[in-house]
Amino acid sequence: MSSENLDRGLVMDAVRVTEIAAIAAWKLVGRGDEKAADQAAVDAMRTALNDLDIDGEIVIGEGERDEAPMLYIGEKVGRGSGPAIDIALDPLEGTTLTAKAQANALAVMAWAPKGSLLNAPDTYMDKIACGPGYPPGVIDLDKTPAENVKTLAEAKGVELSEITVCVLDRPRHAEIIASVRSVGARVYLITDGDVAGVINTADPTTGVDLYVGQGGAPEGVLACAALKCVGGQFQGRLVFRNHDEKARAARVGITDLDKKYDLHEMVRADAIFAATGVTNGALLDGVTYEDGFVHTHTLVMNSSTRTVREVRMKRAV
Repeated sequence: MSSENLDRGLVMDAVRVTEIAAIAAWKLVGRGDEKAADQAAVDAMRTALNDLDIDGEIVIGEGERDEAPMLYIGEKVGRGSGPAIDIALDPLEGTTLTAKAQANALAVMAWAPKGSLLNAPDTYMDKIACGPGYPPGVIDLDKTPAENVKTLAEAKGVELSEITVCVLDRPRHAEIIASVRSVGARVYLITDGDVAGVINTADPTTGVDLYVGQGGAPEGVLACAALKCVGGQFQGRLVFRNHDEKARAARVGITDLDKKYDLHEMVRADAIFAATGVTNGALLDGVTYEDGFVHTHTLVMNSSTRTVREVRMKRAV
C-alpha cells in the first residue's frame, strides 16, 4: 500500500468509520449498560468497514474468533478489493465512561499495510510513552518512574515539579504513583482510556509529559499508531497472568514473552489513526444533537504525510 493510497484513499474512510461507531455508542450514553453501548459501536463499525473497498484483517480487536459477535482478531472486513491492510480498533474505548456519561470516551481505529502492525494478544502490557522532541532513549521501561521523570525533566530543561505524568487510577499503580510523587512531579489520574492518555503526551495543550502504567496490549498498538503519525517514544512489554494468556500469545506467533517493544516494532510502516469523541474530553468533543443534526468531532492522523486533521461533521438524522 503506497503513501498516496494512505493519504487519498483511506483517510476520510477512516473518519467515516469512527464517526459511525461513535454515533451508535452515543445513543447509549448515560444509560448504565456497558455491554449494550460496546455492542452498538461494534455493530456499527463492522457494517461501515464491510462497505469499504479494502481487503482488511483485524489484528487488534475485541477478542478472538470464539468471542464473536465482537470484531475479533483474524476477522476479515471490507469488500475484498482494494488495498490489503491490517486494522487495529477499539469501537468504544471507555465503555464505563459511556455508560456513566463521563468524559473521554472514544471510537478509535488505526490501519496500516498488511503485516505491519504487531498482532498483540488480548492481554495486559506495561507501557511508557512521551511526546516528540526528545533524544532517542529518553524514557526506558526498565527504569523506575522517578528515574524517567528525572531524565525527561533534564531533556526538557525544566524542574521536576513541572513534569506531569498520566496514570490510570488503579490499585496496581500505587507504586508508580508513589515513585512519581517522590521526586515532586505531578500525577494526572484518569479513570479509563489509556489510548487518549498516551496521545495526550504528544499534545502540548494537555500539559501531560509522560504516560506510565499497565493497560491493555491492544490499546498499546492503537496508541503507537497515533504516535507514529505525530512523533514521540513508546516502550511496551506484554504481561501474562496465566497459561491461557501465554497460549493467546502463541496463537498470534509471539514466542519471546519478555520482549520490550518500541514504537517502530509495534507499527512497522506508515499508518492512519482516527478517533471520534463519544463524550466530551480533553482530546475531542463528544457527539451532540441539535435541530435535527448530529455533530461529531474527529481527529485523524497520517504518518506518511505527517498530517493531523480535525474534522467536524454535521449529519441530518
